[in-house]
Amino acid sequence: MAKARAKAGAKVDRRQEILAAAAQVITDRGLAETRIQDIAEACGVSPGLILYYFESKDRLLVEALTYANDQFYLRLSREVRKTESARTQLDRLIELSVPGLLPEYGFLDEWALWVEIWVRALRDPEMAKEHEVLNRRWRRSIADIVRHGRSTGEFPEGMDADELGTQIGALIDGLAIQVLMDHGDVSPDDMLRVGRELSAKLIGFALEPARA
Repeated sequence: MAKARAKAGAKVDRRQEILAAAAQVITDRGLAETRIQDIAEACGVSPGLILYYFESKDRLLVEALTYANDQFYLRLSREVRKTESARTQLDRLIELSVPGLLPEYGFLDEWALWVEIWVRALRDPEMAKEHEVLNRRWRRSIADIVRHGRSTGEFPEGMDADELGTQIGALIDGLAIQVLMDHGDVSPDDMLRVGRELSAKLIGFALEPARA
């Protein structure tokens, strides 16, 4: 029994190693240029072993993108939950969502993967389903902060929290694309400022004066 559990654990670990390597290769090379051979070399296994675990390149890519975003939400949740203040949680979520603003957290990589998901989901029904699951989680993470803020009295009652999650999530996504394109029209600081201001306006609370 112990050997069976150890074997199962090793299988899970190896799958995660492959998924993590695949996510990094996709980030570096782009989805269209990623080959099974590249992923095999990145994690030190044979292409045949990868196909043993995932059956096809398409299945591996879908699972790698989903895995990477699961890791993103785990890190995001840990950061947001460090405070009980809903306003601080919302502020932190927006701050962490700005591509390249906090390079030590690596969230720029997650945005690169999100773009790959959007592109693939346009033509891949399986990826489209995964995208909707991830998108619902994104919207819900914002809506939960709104509900928390209302329960503590930090946010006023008003628009449905789920609708606010949709609107604020779309706002952040749209601003992030502008930052990622790097045309100079929207800088990371612009995104941070606009994201904070419009989120506060939508929810219905006044921002504290900016610190010098």
